Amino acid sequence: MESHIEYIKTALDARMHVTPKGFPFWYGRDVMEILAYANWENFTAVVKKARIACDNSGKPSSNHFLGIREMVPIGSGAKRKRENFVLSRYACYLIAMNGDTEKPEVSTAQTYFAVQTRTQEIEQALTDQQRRLLIRNRVKDANKKLMSVAKAAGVKKYPVFQDAGYKGLYGGLGRDEIKKAKGISREDELLDCIDREELAANEFRITQTEAKLKREQTRGEENAINAHFSVGSRVRQAIKEIQGKMPEELLAVPSIKKLAEKQARDAKSLKGGRED
Repeated sequence: MESHIEYIKTALDARMHVTPKGFPFWYGRDVMEILAYANWENFTAVVKKARIACDNSGKPSSNHFLGIREMVPIGSGAKRKRENFVLSRYACYLIAMNGDTEKPEVSTAQTYFAVQTRTQEIEQALTDQQRRLLIRNRVKDANKKLMSVAKAAGVKKYPVFQDAGYKGLYGGLGRDEIKKAKGISREDELLDCIDREELAANEFRITQTEAKLKREQTRGEENAINAHFSVGSRVRQAIKEIQGKMPEELLAVPSIKKLAEKQARDAKSLKGGRED
């Protein structure tokens, strides 16, 4: 079971996408493959049951299941339309719960999503500052993964590569220019001094750049830099389309490091430790 859990976790994490607001989502065709459904009709029958369960739970299924049509290549440059779904974490949980439990992938996914759903409930009970710290830590991890993928693509000037993403997202402003515009001191990190909304936009930029570099097997520093700028620009455009506030217009906030240090002290105190 443990190896199955690790497979499901790895597969779902690899196929996960994140909205500009920081909410994870999956595409139905990806979930179908992970849960070992070979037939789209059989999978949609499970989705139908899951939607009914969602509505019965008091949560409108339209908020968690979005039917879409996408164009896919069929060879010789031709394309055709096919059905797909955009699914929230809760939708994936319900699909797993209504799936064929004889499939080990389904039974394992039930355990995985039960744990993840509980984790999400815990996160929702956190204070705004604690949520901010949670997202900041995710951004740190995402940046490490992006740096590794960028290095494999041939990036050597990582600060230039990193600035390209900022310039795409922040309308041409690099990291130092953003800090100056926001009044952030030189010694403070930019990502430590922005709030949840802005952090989520940056997380989306980072994770989608990593996915793009891997998906397109990007090679060459200049190509990787251009890809990072392009993704940042697309995230910016998405914010415009939903009439959001541009990230450079959002106010800076006190460094998150102080909150992290306080939480570390509190945790140490609860464990019976003492500070010198």
